[in-house]
Amino acid sequence: MNFVSAKSTEVSLDNPLIKEVASKIAGEIIMSPQPGKEMRKWREQFGLTQVELAAIMGVSASVISDYESGRRKSPGSRFIKKFVKSLLYKDIERGGIVLSGLSRILLGSDKLREAVLDMREFSIPITINRFCEMIDAELITGVNFASTPLLGYTVVDSLKLVLNVPSFDYVKLYGATTQRAAIFTKVFYGRSPMVAIKAMQAGMGGLRPALVVFHGTRKVDQLGLEIAKRENIPLALTKIEGIDELLKKLRNIK
Repeated sequence: MNFVSAKSTEVSLDNPLIKEVASKIAGEIIMSPQPGKEMRKWREQFGLTQVELAAIMGVSASVISDYESGRRKSPGSRFIKKFVKSLLYKDIERGGIVLSGLSRILLGSDKLREAVLDMREFSIPITINRFCEMIDAELITGVNFASTPLLGYTVVDSLKLVLNVPSFDYVKLYGATTQRAAIFTKVFYGRSPMVAIKAMQAGMGGLRPALVVFHGTRKVDQLGLEIAKRENIPLALTKIEGIDELLKKLRNIK
């Protein structure tokens, strides 16, 4: 999806889609009880270091660090606007990969936004095997796909996805590419997520994630396992216990 050709930090918000995405991001920061933590989440989601972002914004990296750590009080609306525009500027300069995926989620239903915990595109592909190593996961099906490249990931709350998100919104989980890992948290047995993926394929011409990762279970229900095998979908289980720790490891993947 081509947005604009950006040559300066003055990203135009005339594009309705960009304007809406910018508004959603700014709104989440402003409304958050921990705006600094929210700022860090978005910075990491756009793949920028504090130093990189500070350079674009024309401030010192310590300012970004102080806000993210809570050492500084909540940033004002002018700072947040500059923060958001800087994220968008850099992404557009890189081809708009993150913005393309985010536009699907942020402009989807409220239920979809609630279900998606994180989404990211990689600037450089990473193999399934390496990806699993980075999040302490073990492939239990599809080991022959270990060298397949991944271009991104989407992390979802499996309960909210299955119970609340309308099926027509499922396609938006793919972001900019289907060559990604679909990571399901709060998994107890693994049956519902695999049934959802099977239904997703039927409604979208066979589209499916390149890898499915379960978080929260040590053993997959036999039906879920059978679906993964029959549909030829690599399935992995991560041993990481906390969701925050999982997200941290994912965001550390370069």
